[in-house]
Amino acid sequence: MSTPLLLKGFEVEMYTGRPDATVVGCAAEAARELDGFVTEPDHRNLEYVTAPEASYAAQLQLLLEPRRRLRSWLAPRGLTLLPGSTLSTGDSSRFERSDPSNPYHGHIESTYGTRVVTASVHINLGLTDMEELFAALRLLRCEGGLLLALSASSPFLDNRATGAHSQRWLQFPLTPAAVPLFLSHQHYIDWMEQQLAAGSMQNVRHLWTSVRPNGDNRPHDLNRVELRICDLIADPAELLAVTAFAELRLHQLLRQRALHDPLQASRLTPEQLAALADANDRAAAASSLEATLHNWRTGEPISCQHWLQQLLDEMAPVAAEFNLAAVLQPVQTILEQGNQAMRWLARHQSGESIAAIVASDAAALAAREEALG
Repeated sequence: MSTPLLLKGFEVEMYTGRPDATVVGCAAEAARELDGFVTEPDHRNLEYVTAPEASYAAQLQLLLEPRRRLRSWLAPRGLTLLPGSTLSTGDSSRFERSDPSNPYHGHIESTYGTRVVTASVHINLGLTDMEELFAALRLLRCEGGLLLALSASSPFLDNRATGAHSQRWLQFPLTPAAVPLFLSHQHYIDWMEQQLAAGSMQNVRHLWTSVRPNGDNRPHDLNRVELRICDLIADPAELLAVTAFAELRLHQLLRQRALHDPLQASRLTPEQLAALADANDRAAAASSLEATLHNWRTGEPISCQHWLQQLLDEMAPVAAEFNLAAVLQPVQTILEQGNQAMRWLARHQSGESIAAIVASDAAALAAREEALG
């Protein structure tokens, strides 16, 4: 093969609660007692991060090992991990601070309230050439709605169906409200400095958008793209499949930039592309695989499911070259059987309670992790 697999890593946020699906926060205590876990502003969810690693087999173990330790710590307390990206059975009317003395957490609570109390997974893909990195950023920005559609897992909030497949993405406060399609590294640097000077961002991390550059000294020193749009994909095998889909799109881009960089391959202007991407994200949040999106190449409408299948078929030779066909397979299953939000809604419409749905899938997730391990 002409290029190696990219380094990749994950930031995984999950809710804790009782086996009956009642959300119970313990993030501050868990982070104090367990290596590798950190708190979110609200203590009902917590986060762990996997180390950069190119191998999908190695990443599977990096995803599973922290959960084994966390589950061992949770079990004597009568707690478990709950799937889903919103407070499905919880109380979003109040904020439950993990660190009441943290001024940044205070700013988050007073500015956004519980709109930010969500769980998701951030997928980081390593790139160190700045032209490649920003081309990748543009492609993932324009196809982010597809990845949200595969991952949607938040149809419920406060024990009710919201009418959306990703309530998380619809409620989360994107910041700043308008983010351009970055044309170059310098464009990104200049824009970031303007936002910080204007106060529309509190710090360099306060860019809450579908995909962003990441690195140790933003905005200058960058080494990866961070895909932030996905809901929590609780099943590690499904998460790796969606990651493989994104990575293979980037390999197609790196091999044929003129065909896959929206800046070169679209009829639309950068301003039109940014607006199209944001509209696609909202449509995917509302109805995921059932959504009508707009193809960034032409602006024409296209079924989300059809677009995903088209891309999946096109990347099959590259997947075979990288020996990723088996890793990628769960994406096909999602297309055929629906994502987690769609499966949950079907059960709810058949009369099953939200608490029963989340509780049974929490148990299924624990069993799934055992089987994968």
